[in-house]
Amino acid sequence: MRTPRKLGLSVMGALVAAGPLLAHHDWPVDRTGQVTLTGIVTAFTWANPHVTIALEVQANGTVEKWILGGSSPNVMAAGGWDKHTLKPGDVITGIGFRFRNGSTVAQLQKVVLASGQELYYGSPPRPTPLPVPPAADKLQRLR
Repeated sequence: MRTPRKLGLSVMGALVAAGPLLAHHDWPVDRTGQVTLTGIVTAFTWANPHVTIALEVQANGTVEKWILGGSSPNVMAAGGWDKHTLKPGDVITGIGFRFRNGSTVAQLQKVVLASGQELYYGSPPRPTPLPVPPAADKLQRLR
């Protein structure tokens, strides 16, 4: 009788402890539309828990200071990033989802470097598989 109770309390404790962790990873962004920002990198922070890019963007004759938040360095490295990918002075285009509170902070989805190279939040998106033509489908079933 004591073992099931201990097990139940352990599971409940683990779920309570995991709550803040799960909430932390729910970015407070507006996913109804992406923002596209072209500007000058002022800082690039390659550190846990999230890689960040500080960006100065010209908007309506003024300079807006934006923060683009990425994933952890390990996840970003899977997409081809490293601590030397960006440096202050680089001109980039960042694409992401702006925070719902309207601040100049966005969850990064993709960066386009001046060279045209595209880097993603993590691994690049997988290409959509091409549909199998009906004739090829019949051929495969005959084999």
